[in-house]
Amino acid sequence: MTTNEPGLTRRKFAAGVIAALSAGGLAGKVRAEVPKQLAIDTHAHVFHHGLKLAPGRRYAPDYDAPLALYLQQLDQNGITNGVLVQPSFLGTDNSYLVECLKATNGRLRGIAVVDVAVTADELRTLDRAGIAGIRLNLVGQKLPDLASGEWTALLAEIRALDWQVEIQRNAGDLATLAPKLLDQGVKVVLDHFALPDPKLGADDPGFQSVLKLGATRNVWVKISAPYRNGPAGEAFAKQAYPLLRNAFGVDRLLWGSDWPHTQFEATQSYAKNRKFLDALVTDADERARVLASPRELFRF
Repeated sequence: MTTNEPGLTRRKFAAGVIAALSAGGLAGKVRAEVPKQLAIDTHAHVFHHGLKLAPGRRYAPDYDAPLALYLQQLDQNGITNGVLVQPSFLGTDNSYLVECLKATNGRLRGIAVVDVAVTADELRTLDRAGIAGIRLNLVGQKLPDLASGEWTALLAEIRALDWQVEIQRNAGDLATLAPKLLDQGVKVVLDHFALPDPKLGADDPGFQSVLKLGATRNVWVKISAPYRNGPAGEAFAKQAYPLLRNAFGVDRLLWGSDWPHTQFEATQSYAKNRKFLDALVTDADERARVLASPRELFRF
């Protein structure tokens, strides 16, 4: 299914979902044979209308993006494994995420959203279900005091589980936040090319500071969703990729589809984003390394 037709509406997106599911059947039936070499999509979301939405959410989609359709995208694009990231509009109720992980027998991993007061037992339960880290979606949010007692306690548990902390925030703030997380011994993943100021792109001082984090070898960057970096996002991505590769190394760069491209459904599709990876990483062997590199971080 593609979602980049001119004039596509979310209603049409939903109709396409229904048609795809009717053709594909249950989640277990849409999984076709996949290549033996690992190719991992590290950033996608699944949801449906029946789920309880978080209070105070900034946005919620008006269509379904179910597990079966996501698995179909993987199969049609030669991707062996995926990582489901808890959508911010579902808050800290990770039950549907866990349900999806259990339904796919290890093909998928998850990134949860948790309350800072979550218990160690709750985290261990998530770990057994296939969760590999937590997400801090801090866009439009007050920055947390990572040195406070409650955050120090949570990050100690994250470190003990060998999880990651994934952050979505503008590059200027990431340059400050990431070192505070690194000081507490946790792995850090930065979303969507680290989200520099779209007007400055790679010249953003915050982005330049992010590049310096590569030397720590404990920070990863998702080369995902270039369209979230402004109208010139693809051009920026092509400029940023060699800088990120040189700073972090290929093994610290993570490709993600960002499916179903929330708020960009009319211009994006899974296939389009997978094809853009070919334009971004033109060397086939290097591209294969990027697609396989998340294996250890996500414990595939």
